[in-house]
Amino acid sequence: MDPKIYHDFLASPGNIEIYAKKGKFDWIVIDEIQMVPELLNTVHRLIENEHYKFILTGSSARKLRRRGVNLLGGRALPYYMYPLTALELGADFDLEKALLFGSLPSIFSADDPKKYLFSYIKTYLYEEVEQEGMTRNLSNFARFLETASFSQGSVLNVSEVAREAMVERKVVENYFTILDDLLVATQIPVFTKKAKRKMITHNKFYFFDAGIYRAIRPMGPFDDVNGVSGIALETLFLQNIRAINDYFDLKYKIYYYRTILGVEVDFILYGEKGLLAFEIKGSNRFSRSDLRGLKAFLADYPIAKGYLIYGGNQKMYFGNIEVWPAAEALKKLPEILQS
Repeated sequence: MDPKIYHDFLASPGNIEIYAKKGKFDWIVIDEIQMVPELLNTVHRLIENEHYKFILTGSSARKLRRRGVNLLGGRALPYYMYPLTALELGADFDLEKALLFGSLPSIFSADDPKKYLFSYIKTYLYEEVEQEGMTRNLSNFARFLETASFSQGSVLNVSEVAREAMVERKVVENYFTILDDLLVATQIPVFTKKAKRKMITHNKFYFFDAGIYRAIRPMGPFDDVNGVSGIALETLFLQNIRAINDYFDLKYKIYYYRTILGVEVDFILYGEKGLLAFEIKGSNRFSRSDLRGLKAFLADYPIAKGYLIYGGNQKMYFGNIEVWPAAEALKKLPEILQS
């Protein structure tokens, strides 16, 4: 938002009509609406009385929720924007680059994608947190972010993260809420519909983009690069699932499956269109033992379809389980989710 307009709106939220005369524009776009929440009352009035049409964008719901402002209930349709999908990128989609740098739009025009990601974390995450007064101790928050990156794709143990980050548990709980409010992380619950086995109860945690995860995750000389790449593939697949699910209005709810005995499936999609189970393996080689979790899930839920996504290049079939190369599966994800 232009600084002059920003200060003008802070002083007089009703001044929208000065900048956007009725009938001159089909749509009025206001970026980062959470910076001046009071504008929403004026937006509401102009929608109701003057039939203006608005596109309001924002990168944080925290300030809006905490101040109890007008959220335009019933008068606005919410949409979420995700990193670019393999479908959107088409011929420009490169799996190896996506695993390293993610799919934020600016990555594709950046001279140095890695430097851009570090800059994004510094200028967006840290400065946004500081400016909004979300935390008084940025060094604690920085330690928390690094520690949280080790929980990527794992069942979340808040107490363990707090201990490793050397931050109080209640503070860490608040930090996870901040990540959710800033739309930079998500948690998915365990699938418990008519469960026949005793299930884990905690959520799984993910940063929203594979590149952001790789940039936050510290790497030492003894770290497992293949393991990190495997989690990056899992992250990339989830961000594509979330985007396609919303963009195509498929209405799936996203879960994971894990019993207390360690039987697991990375993603379960449940909705009107059916029940789908996805296991993600970063390895280029496929082993029948990789099907163990899917077979257990399909035994409990015979109506489900099972998919194993891996880093190889051969498509295979094992009964009611399909094995797909990751790059192909990502490009054809809309077809898979609607089949």
